[in-house]
Parts: sequence; structure tokens; C-alpha cells
Amino acid sequence: MSGAAFRALARRAAARYPARDRYARHFAYGKLTRDPVFEYLLREPLLARDARILDLGCGQGLLAALLAAEGAHGRLRYRGIDLSARDIGRARAAAPSGCEFVAGDIRTSEFGRADVALLLDVLHYVGPEDQDDVLRRVREALAGGGTLLMRVADVTAGLRFRITAALDRAAMRLRGHRVGRLHHLPLAERASRLEALGFRVEARPMSEGTPFANVLLVARYDSIAP
Repeated sequence: MSGAAFRALARRAAARYPARDRYARHFAYGKLTRDPVFEYLLREPLLARDARILDLGCGQGLLAALLAAEGAHGRLRYRGIDLSARDIGRARAAAPSGCEFVAGDIRTSEFGRADVALLLDVLHYVGPEDQDDVLRRVREALAGGGTLLMRVADVTAGLRFRITAALDRAAMRLRGHRVGRLHHLPLAERASRLEALGFRVEARPMSEGTPFANVLLVARYDSIAP
């Protein structure tokens, strides 16, 4: 997909949000076109169009809107969970049938079953023990085998990491969330914890065109037991 084609797709995705909600539309187009992870997820064979998708910390459902704009209407099976009731309302307004969005805490909300789970820039908001529990429950959701796509910040990246963390905090405050301590972990420790749960982990750079220090961990789970 060319850059122009993806921008056209992002416009269609943004247009799925109600015209009266100008913020949601502008945010959707800006985030989809400036954050490289969305185009990457469509370009790489990571999201089968008939997959059951679990999006933890889904925000206003940008990925669901993007997949719907691409033409996945009737096949989209999507469950998104986010703390913000306002964003969940926006996600519901933009998503087609087959999508379920829940206002809740990923530490306690039901995950259901999935083929692909996403944790994009989310897990560092909860403490280490809660992180382990969330990942264990993700593995259970992928019990038949599947893939976890988790984007994290590289704490060894110096200034780029500090920029990532600072803008992360600012973005959360703009969404009305109180932000306490962030619990980033070194990439090697992230991978080790996933491997202990039975995942095979591959790290892929995910900051192209940005000043950030993001890495996408592609963690595949192949069997019922680790």
C-alpha cells in the first residue's frame, strides 16, 4: 500500500466518527497517519481479517475503524477495553457490527477468546505484578494459539526514551487521566517474561519518522500450555 493510499484509508476511517465530534475525527486522522504502527499492522501479515482481535487500552478504537474502512465490516470480530468511557463511546460510534467495546480496567475486565491481542503503549501504566497477571490472562485468551502485539519503549534509548515518556504522560493528561509512576522495563526483561509464559518473541523497531523509542514485540503463542 502506498503512502497516498494509506492516507486515503485513514481519511475514510476518521470519517466513521460522527461529524459533530470534530476532535475524534481530527485525532483519528492525525494519529493514524503519524504513528507508523497502524500502517505497519496492515502491511505485515499480522492481522488476519477473520481473526478475533482483543485490543487492550484501545482508546477510541482507531484500529477497528481502520479495519472497517479497509472493508472488513462483516468479518470483523473485535473486543476493545479502555478506562475512558468517553473514548469507548467514540469507538462504538465508529465501529461496525461485530465489535464490542467495554469501559473497564484491563487488570480486571474479561478478555474472552482471541487470535490476536494488542497492547500498544499500555502496559507500563500498571505495576510489574499487574503486568505479569495481564500477560498471563492474555496467554489464556490466546489458548488455541495466537499472537500478542505489544509496543513498548526502549529504556536504553536515552533522549528518545525520555521524549517518549514525557509525551506519553502529556497525552494521558489531555485524555483526563491521572498519571502516576510509569513502569517501563528493559526489552530483555520484557522478552524474558513473555518467554516464561510460552511466547516466542521477536522485537521490531517501531519509531520510523518519529522522535520516539518504540519497539513492537511480536510474541507468538503456539500451544495450550507454555
